[in-house]
Amino acid sequence: MPTSKNGFKQFTGTPGYIASGPLVDAVNCAIALERPLLLKGEPGTGKTVLARHVAEGLGMPMLSWHIKSTSKAVDGLYVYDTVQRLNDSRFGTGDVADIRRYIKLGPLGQAFAARERHVLLIDEIDKADLEFPNDLLRELDEMRFGIFETSEEVVAAHRPVVMITSNNEKELPDAFLRRCIFHYIEFPDVALMRKIVAVHHPHLEAKLLDQVLIKFYWLREQSELRKKPSTSELVDWISALLRAGLSPADLEAHIPFVGTLLKKEQDVDALQRHGGRGGRVPARWADLGPRYQQ
Repeated sequence: MPTSKNGFKQFTGTPGYIASGPLVDAVNCAIALERPLLLKGEPGTGKTVLARHVAEGLGMPMLSWHIKSTSKAVDGLYVYDTVQRLNDSRFGTGDVADIRRYIKLGPLGQAFAARERHVLLIDEIDKADLEFPNDLLRELDEMRFGIFETSEEVVAAHRPVVMITSNNEKELPDAFLRRCIFHYIEFPDVALMRKIVAVHHPHLEAKLLDQVLIKFYWLREQSELRKKPSTSELVDWISALLRAGLSPADLEAHIPFVGTLLKKEQDVDALQRHGGRGGRVPARWADLGPRYQQ
């Protein structure tokens, strides 16, 4: 487990996840203060997969809790499987007197009950109702919970490293925000994107990478697009190009396999209208303007 002399810089990234300096700082700040790290950013910027790499970098096991619209904070602690107990009582397939057999710990409950510290991912918290975030923080503050059916209490030996993602589907309560470390993952610039692509395609020809990135960032600049292509879609597009054996010259005048990048029919139509009006796709960085001068 990499640590600095004062113990602050515990996470430094992993070979499989290229994290910016501010993101690394946010992770280490959350670890040091024992606060949840709330992550926002465009879809495809690596919010969810970051937790797995933090667990890898810290040498900790990981638990995931994917939030639904019906999720309640208590579900993360435990559920009492009354349906299974009823079935066992009807069909005689289990010892229904032992209620512990029907208590199933949720991801948060497992993290509290574990003997070693875990990384806990709470994914897409904004899908739940408005009370969920504050209820969740109350459980994290107390670091213990009771199981009503058995009168047992679970007391956490370690505070988990909690990472929470949000896609901004709804506003989160101010009380919740005050108790989190916040980081917005900016969309990677060209230099960082080259490093990210190198993780997934380490032997990509430089000229092909240039053509790929020119087309990719040009698409993201088009105001007509309803859904801009993301990093994960870029990686998939490169995989398709490589499997098809396309060369840099094949990409100069058009964008093949556009369905790997654009996922809405309106966006595909917008690209076709651009071509129908005689518009061309760029082949040089200079065509993208001064912002993208290499």
